[in-house]
Amino acid sequence: MILRLAEYLDVPLRDQNALLLAAGFAPAFHERSLEELASARLAIDQILQAHKPYPAFAVDRHWNILNSNGALPQLYEGCSPELLAAPVNAVRLVLHPRGMGPRIVNFVQWRAHTVAILRQQSESRADPAIQALLAEVVAYPAPAAGVASATPDGPRRYATPLQVATRLGTVAFLSTTTIFGTPTDVTLSELALEMLFPADEQTVAIVKSMTDEANARLSDELRLERAS
Repeated sequence: MILRLAEYLDVPLRDQNALLLAAGFAPAFHERSLEELASARLAIDQILQAHKPYPAFAVDRHWNILNSNGALPQLYEGCSPELLAAPVNAVRLVLHPRGMGPRIVNFVQWRAHTVAILRQQSESRADPAIQALLAEVVAYPAPAAGVASATPDGPRRYATPLQVATRLGTVAFLSTTTIFGTPTDVTLSELALEMLFPADEQTVAIVKSMTDEANARLSDELRLERAS
């Protein structure tokens, strides 16, 4: 009965385990590390790598990056090394003043979008880590250039893009979120794949230049390695 009610109310697996324990039953769902979920990890790797040359990463319920395809390192130039040290938090990396924050062209809009997501998470489940992250993000100062100019379609815009100023030009990405269907493991049920898609032709062209630059650098490194 507990499991049926939890399923009807769309209670997360982690909280279903808590309900079962409170009722005197053993937890019904295992919680394994991502390393233990071999088939799921393989599927994640395939999806992330297939999304190149555009960025894609897997995050846990606290927005910590568990895996990524390593695409477009130019996006993170100038970020503090401490924000790039594992575990990297995707929300903090994008909005932090010592991260990508000063280069987010539409910082105010993107922070509002992020705050709405974090508030929804916090309201659906009292998680101290999410509540702390929400308070941190709200306190970030907006950079002087963090308000994008209005677009002709205004409120009819179908999605808020992430706009990032880079040394090769400003890129704009649309973000999508993918989750696993019918998970029976707590870790897998809380994992999401975040993938960025180009929002305009300029981004496509800049990404190509970034990819060519990275490939040339890799070729030079391999040549030097062979010479030594």
